[in-house]
Amino acid sequence: QVHLVDSGGGLVQPGDSLRLSCVASGTTPNGYTIAWFRRAPGKERDFVAAFRSNGGHTYYSESVKGRFTISRDNVKNTWHLQMNSLKPEDTAEYACAVGVPILSSIRTSRGYRSWAQGTQVTVSS
Repeated sequence: QVHLVDSGGGLVQPGDSLRLSCVASGTTPNGYTIAWFRRAPGKERDFVAAFRSNGGHTYYSESVKGRFTISRDNVKNTWHLQMNSLKPEDTAEYACAVGVPILSSIRTSRGYRSWAQGTQVTVSS
């Protein structure tokens, strides 16, 4: 079982940047995918970004493409979500997750077995 801890959220103004971090303890499964999801108040959980270890491919939702970047840190079992040009509509609780979803399910919560507790991002002027 992999235990995840995410951090880095906060209150920022529109146009600002934040970097979220996700640290895993334990052994990540072979062929893992690490992903970030977010949930705004009163809304469903939405996919944000994913990093697939097989090939190092990255995936983004249309709403964050070009602004957010998911990456693996040089420190083992640490991943980041760099968020630039933040907008009020990015306000949500963000959580990282890890698993081995099939390719067609990468953007859904299915297949992700371990979840972090979440970190709040608030974008407001």
